[in-house]
Amino acid sequence: MRKTFIPDQIFNGSEILENVPITIEDGRFLCFDTMQGASELKISGLMTAGFVDVQVNGGGGVLFNNEPTKEAISAIFTAHSKFGTTSYLPTLITDDLSVMRKAADAVSAALKENMDGVCGIHFEGPHISALKKGAHSEKFIREISDDEMEIYARQDIGVRHITLAPENIDVAVIKKLTEMGVTVSLGHSAATYEQANAALHAGATGFTHLYNAMSAFEGRTPGMVGAALLSKDSWCGIIVDGHHVHNDSVRLAVNVKAQGKIMLVTDAMPPVGTGDCEFLLLGKKIIRDGGKLTAPEGQLAGSVLDMASAVRNTIQKIGLSKEEALKMASQYPADFIGMSDHFGRIKIGLKANFTIMSQSIKSISTWAGGVQAS
Repeated sequence: MRKTFIPDQIFNGSEILENVPITIEDGRFLCFDTMQGASELKISGLMTAGFVDVQVNGGGGVLFNNEPTKEAISAIFTAHSKFGTTSYLPTLITDDLSVMRKAADAVSAALKENMDGVCGIHFEGPHISALKKGAHSEKFIREISDDEMEIYARQDIGVRHITLAPENIDVAVIKKLTEMGVTVSLGHSAATYEQANAALHAGATGFTHLYNAMSAFEGRTPGMVGAALLSKDSWCGIIVDGHHVHNDSVRLAVNVKAQGKIMLVTDAMPPVGTGDCEFLLLGKKIIRDGGKLTAPEGQLAGSVLDMASAVRNTIQKIGLSKEEALKMASQYPADFIGMSDHFGRIKIGLKANFTIMSQSIKSISTWAGGVQAS
């Protein structure tokens, strides 16, 4: 069935246009025009590409580690779709091998059913540094074994994204992972500048939540932050919630990195989309105080950030243009995970994933494959 949407405004990835119709057929963008036989729908607001979040631990009261099931994947997507997200990577933090297998099986089942939202999986750990573990459980931190490699080699789980600490993983293993088609990010790491660069040379392409849980930039020791900012070809995820990173540190990263290499992530936890004030993370009670989540020891434990709020913060607090902030939430993360030929832009032939935003960048409705998701 053909549908022609006529929004007040449409962001086509380069500029915001007024009253331009776009027709969708079979779940994909067909043309920037009306089409004979298409039902027409006038839309109040700004149509922009659906948001792509590569780091989502939970939402809607559900934590993926606690419930590694396809039902949990669906519930998390439902919560985040209300805030403009149309594609995401369910993220499993450091955990037991059996939980990793269940999570991979759940993603595989969701993909086989063409479940909306999910496009793969992000294993944030367990191959990280105990020194930079944050809220991760130290008892599950370990080196890569054949068992984990078997999971990472699976071809039925979509995008495979791994966060690891390069000081604990041989560069030959990183090279093997990337040759297998795995997207490797560096994070939760005390690596030196040299170790981080060696991992990049071996094929790593990303940095997980820039500045957080990684060796800092100093005058004589640039650390992982220095490697992240100076590497021209890598992407950096960043949490713009006012708690994880100082606004001026965000500005610095945006000014130093090439355009298109800083992407917004939420690192979202179960309270997103709910009024919940606490939840359990690997046996620890995590407390919500406004927009901040902390573990009993005081460290940050993910966020209650949603992508629409991340975009608003990037515009209002960081001072970037609306166009750039929207691309940081859609186009750039799609590029990072190699899915730019499928979604992340409003472009003819791509999947019709989009969100309708108010002028204040609050989500009015979200559409996945041309079907309203929220």
